[in-house]
Amino acid sequence: MDLLSPLLVFTALAVALSFKPWRLLGNTGLISPLLAALVITPWLWALPWLHRMPIQLQLSGACLIGLALGWPLAVPVLCVVALITGLVAPVTWQQQADMALWLGIVPATLSFLLGMALRRWVWKHLFVYILGRAFLGTAVCMFATGALAQWSGQTLSAHVEPDLAMVARWLIAWGDAFMTGMMAAIFVAFKPEWLATWSDSIYVAPPAKPSA
Repeated sequence: MDLLSPLLVFTALAVALSFKPWRLLGNTGLISPLLAALVITPWLWALPWLHRMPIQLQLSGACLIGLALGWPLAVPVLCVVALITGLVAPVTWQQQADMALWLGIVPATLSFLLGMALRRWVWKHLFVYILGRAFLGTAVCMFATGALAQWSGQTLSAHVEPDLAMVARWLIAWGDAFMTGMMAAIFVAFKPEWLATWSDSIYVAPPAKPSA
């Protein structure tokens, strides 16, 4: 059994829990996206075992969960998602650890780091959040995760050449990007309390008063 994935998962989980993410649940607006993540995401992760195709289609949803819950709370939720996936599909403990790492923790962490970089060095604006962080950022983070996963030995299919697998990972990343960008736009417009990473004071600042 490969111990690297479980070790990295437990390390990320320990770091996340050190921030006491359960305190975020004092914001009752996060209960709905948390429950949605636990109910819907396991089915997305289980897709390769529920249908048969040469290249398995597998959406992650981790970047969206990270935007909704924040990194400290998203990490334990993604670990629970991996455990629930084991109840939905016939996967081993090793596969659950790999899913928790490569479908959950790594893209959520890259998305968090990219979001912090955008807030630090890019103009703070509504469209920067939706297009930069939620849409394009998700595509970049998911493809980077896929490339790292393939480099570490995680293959999409034993019958697919590595070069073709990278093309497939690039296309799959855009599926996650469209889903995350669309849902982020909807939440910003109608349910901003469902996004722990959203702030009106940061991204929708009032216009500056004219000087006297």
